[in-house]
Amino acid sequence: MADTFTLEFHDAPQSFLDAAGDLLAAQPVLGSVIASVTSRTVRELADGMDSWAEVGAPFPRWWVVVRDRSGEPVSAAMRTAPFAPHPTFGLPMPDDAARALAVALHDRGEHLGGANGALPGAEVLARTTAELSGGEMVSEKATRLWECTTLHVPPAPEGRLRPAAEADAELVLAWFTAFHAEADEQAGREPDPTSGEHNTLDTVLVRIREGVEWLWELPDGAVAHLTGCGLPSYGVSRIGPVYTPREHRGRGIASYVVGELTRRGLEAGHRMCLFTDRANPTSNKIYAGLGYEPVADMAEHLVSLPAEP
Repeated sequence: MADTFTLEFHDAPQSFLDAAGDLLAAQPVLGSVIASVTSRTVRELADGMDSWAEVGAPFPRWWVVVRDRSGEPVSAAMRTAPFAPHPTFGLPMPDDAARALAVALHDRGEHLGGANGALPGAEVLARTTAELSGGEMVSEKATRLWECTTLHVPPAPEGRLRPAAEADAELVLAWFTAFHAEADEQAGREPDPTSGEHNTLDTVLVRIREGVEWLWELPDGAVAHLTGCGLPSYGVSRIGPVYTPREHRGRGIASYVVGELTRRGLEAGHRMCLFTDRANPTSNKIYAGLGYEPVADMAEHLVSLPAEP
């Protein structure tokens, strides 16, 4: 029953990490998105920045810890996405807890336009929201979380791997944008410029200064590839995005770079994970060949408001 779960909302990232830390530490791969995004927000606020102030969302960002009857945290979710419709992202969540979260948001007048994360909880949250609002739920994108277990790094192509420099910021930003558009195309979807993670030159510069963006440079100096490799949270580092412009594909660059960055992470003692689009068989095959194995299926859902009469 729903009343066996308590929803504990947080409006500050550090208080959420204090409350959910044991849960995130126990499920560090499943929780890698929540942990890394929240940790980045803590660092941002410590540096005197607050990118959420520029988002213009009609609600404050929040995190929630789901506790069972004994008070133990059993799940968590956040609504921190800076892009419309500002979907939630959740860990595996009991169905009753997902329904309780939908009711809580509805009761406070906060329309949830999207729910992403582990299944079936994310779908239950989105479907219940649609039922409460009289809107419609659409399953937008199916994703899969992978973790590297036995690594196989392919031979290196010609060129060298180097960290992105501040002078590369505009190129990195352009490739972030292209990555999302071409990922939609490769999966047979109409490209949606409003979907996916949104970045600015400032956020890209932050990532570059953190040393998490990597480029492949050809012998002639041309840059041919981008891979991100995030700072570890609770011992887990997540690969992505992975982007090669069309004119440089077919050389094995992406496979090698992901494999090499994965190797470096594992040797540093980190667990390594990444996400794929389940509708893209090419990327799924590449990562399976490197030694990544599926951990959980996830999905992105949209929830519309009812049409005006």
